[in-house]
Amino acid sequence: MRFKDVHITVAGLGVSGRAAARVLAERGAAVTAVDARTENDGVEGLDELRAVGVTVRLGDGATLPEGTELVVTSPGWKPSTPLLAAAAARGIEIIGEVELAWRLRPAEGAAPWLALTGTNGKTTAVRMLTSILTAAGHDAVAVGNVGEPIVEAVLAGHDVLAVELSSYQLHWSSSLAPHAAAVLNVAPDHLDWHGSLEAYAEAKGKIYGPGTIRVCNADDETAAALAGPDAYGFTLRMPSSGQFGVVEDLLVDRATVADPARSADELAELRDVVPFAPHNVANALAAAALARAFGVPTEAVREGLRAFRPDPHRIAFVADVGGVAYVDDSKATNPHAAAASLAAYEHIVWIAGGLLKGADVDDLVAAAAPRLRGAVLLGADRARIAEALARHAPQVPVIEVAATDTDAMDLVVNQAARLAQPGDTVLLAPSAASMDMFADYKARGNAFAAAVERLAGADPAGGPAGGERPGP
Repeated sequence: MRFKDVHITVAGLGVSGRAAARVLAERGAAVTAVDARTENDGVEGLDELRAVGVTVRLGDGATLPEGTELVVTSPGWKPSTPLLAAAAARGIEIIGEVELAWRLRPAEGAAPWLALTGTNGKTTAVRMLTSILTAAGHDAVAVGNVGEPIVEAVLAGHDVLAVELSSYQLHWSSSLAPHAAAVLNVAPDHLDWHGSLEAYAEAKGKIYGPGTIRVCNADDETAAALAGPDAYGFTLRMPSSGQFGVVEDLLVDRATVADPARSADELAELRDVVPFAPHNVANALAAAALARAFGVPTEAVREGLRAFRPDPHRIAFVADVGGVAYVDDSKATNPHAAAASLAAYEHIVWIAGGLLKGADVDDLVAAAAPRLRGAVLLGADRARIAEALARHAPQVPVIEVAATDTDAMDLVVNQAARLAQPGDTVLLAPSAASMDMFADYKARGNAFAAAVERLAGADPAGGPAGGERPGP
């Protein structure tokens, strides 16, 4: 697509918006970048944009600039935003940074895309995929909803791109056709943005373009339906012909082998998946399926999984205090993610709460009830989780912490310690967003880890060796 002399409005000056504005201006477009924030709100990189000819308009994210011929929007902007609604009413095309990156690819020699999406597990799976590709000798990078801006990556000369895509990014895409793509799972999330579960799922399905090798979670009904009958499925069960799955303690490929009906290739062992949990095995199988669809050898799958190290706050072990394990899964910001985390442990004191964003937790609580020793609840919507526990797990002791100040997590962790027995896991899997009390899920996870460290330091026996638990 030619951009020279095209009047383009870039909506939003986050990292991806600034990269899009800069790249378009360097290609001769007349770019106006708009953001509702002002310089006092911490918008960065403005001098660099102005230096390449971008017109920057701050403090007004609602008015569509006159003469706009194309809008490139940041993924978080809702279609109902006045600027985007005005563009749509005038028939002006609206795309996102991911769609822009696809159109910016070189006419020849463009790096193939291996893309994935899902309600949960995207970042872990895309980083596993990047580790596998790197183990196979490729110059690979993780981009999209993670890592460097994708508009810069497509021009950098990489061999292959591992692309994590959110439902927002896919909503604003129209012509993507990755070499291979996977849908990890689909559960209710971001419904306030998309309007319905059907619209949310439809956005996820846009990851499959013409000629794309389709990969999907065969254990997820919606994901399997989006991919269709000819997809490579991955499953935590024994795989059928055309699937990736688990046989005893092995991850195997019965899809890309010469004779899927009669043979399978060993890819890795379950112990190669770190941290080990059922949903992480599914992430590993998805990453392996995409890599194998790209022709990566089996030994690179094993080496890549062994080399992979997860990002923080994803079922991360923090400490053992008095024989109780403390695990940080602050990234479990919705019920679907929390369910996967809760399924990984046998006896749990559950720390949950925050902003549920309209999500229902009854199914989550009912499924987790047999594993729960107790629950400690915090945040704005803690009462809704308490009500679900009363309905589905009335035998489980529940403590609500109303405090919202900087000491709140210490209170939460101390109360969890009171409920836990040696051999239990105190699990921070909030099932909710964090912004009611914390800057983001990372700040929440860091507060939990710091509180656990203080608990361990107060343990008379020095923490890991045991001893009586301190009072609140």
